Amino acid sequence: MNNPMMSETMREATRLTQAGRLDEAMALIQGSMNGVPGEAFASRAANGTDTTTSAQGETIEGTCEVVDEQQDAQPKASQWKTAEPKQWKTAKPKPTATAKSWSSAFTNLNLNINANINAEPDSPPAPGQFTSGTYKSAVGSRRYKLYIPSSYTGQPLPLVVMLHGCTQDPDDFAKGTDMNRLAEEQLFCVLYPAQPASANTNKCWNWFKASDQQRDGGEPEIIAGMTRKIIEEHHLDSKRVYVAGLSAGGAMATTLAMTHPDLYTAVGVHSGLPHGVAQDLPSAFGVMQGGTGPLANANPSSSSWSSKVPAVIFHGDRDTTVHPSNAERIAGQYSVKATNRRDEVKVESGRVPNGHAYTRTIHHDAKGKPSLEQWQIHGAGHAWSGGSLQGSYTDPKGPDATGEMLRFFYTHAKQ
Repeated sequence: MNNPMMSETMREATRLTQAGRLDEAMALIQGSMNGVPGEAFASRAANGTDTTTSAQGETIEGTCEVVDEQQDAQPKASQWKTAEPKQWKTAKPKPTATAKSWSSAFTNLNLNINANINAEPDSPPAPGQFTSGTYKSAVGSRRYKLYIPSSYTGQPLPLVVMLHGCTQDPDDFAKGTDMNRLAEEQLFCVLYPAQPASANTNKCWNWFKASDQQRDGGEPEIIAGMTRKIIEEHHLDSKRVYVAGLSAGGAMATTLAMTHPDLYTAVGVHSGLPHGVAQDLPSAFGVMQGGTGPLANANPSSSSWSSKVPAVIFHGDRDTTVHPSNAERIAGQYSVKATNRRDEVKVESGRVPNGHAYTRTIHHDAKGKPSLEQWQIHGAGHAWSGGSLQGSYTDPKGPDATGEMLRFFYTHAKQ
């Protein structure tokens, strides 16, 4: 494999040697080798040499499978108004990305994150504005990033709120989900609240704390207040406000659906957890590993929490970080699930070309409108389905969670 960085280093070293500057040439080569750039790092990782770093904190992430990114990736849905999922197409194979892992003070499980050492170069940014800001209230403050499409002229656009997972940030999550590109194409705004390390060492949303599970306090109120601020400042459509998240962000997204159903029109939960099933780290780990926890019920539909907010849920059936059984528990907290008759449920199976197979279960409300979708992705781990390797926690083998969430969102607007 050709490494442009090493080739350039050797050319410069050769020039210095020919000029009689041997000490400088040797220092250049040694510095390059000590940095273990490009191909050397990939070779060490492939041979099983330890390339890990460590961090500690109150993380609620465990292990994450590194996906086989040599498979063809599935492209994004290009129309916000698509009534049914589009036919999957193949894209160019992605280069192999290496991974790094670190250990948590609260678990001995490894967390593997795409390090993008050999990943594709960054694609050009979408032509809209990706601005930074800070929201402050009596409850607390958080920074955020907001994507505004280039064709925005003050019209009441929809808003999608995106909640990142542990160790991520708005920029990483935007790249991995490719949401900004679709916002530019389909004309909506995207708000990315940022969880700082000061609130959680590993930047996890604190879905497992009782203080962050209520309507009038903690992180739900901060995020809801931030959402209202953005709607007001940019004159967005308050009838089309959606929230989605991954892992801890997915857990917080469903918490917002439970605590602020008047604000959010529909919710997308990827690899997340139910609301109110834990109040500390031990119970959180228990739920993540497939146990019900002290506050969860074996029968999810019997939970004291429920919401009428339409929901679309994605989960890989080989997720070793958040047990796949949590997808069913999340679904059980949405009222349409508990009242469904057999003839109101539709089950479809499919496969992304050169990618994952999936099972899609659609639940209809009393009016026959799809109000709950469950996507079980066969063979997928803890990663955003159909995402880009430019971000962490992504699996390009599909199906396209970003496009499908947008399709589902568009079918719902508040009256």
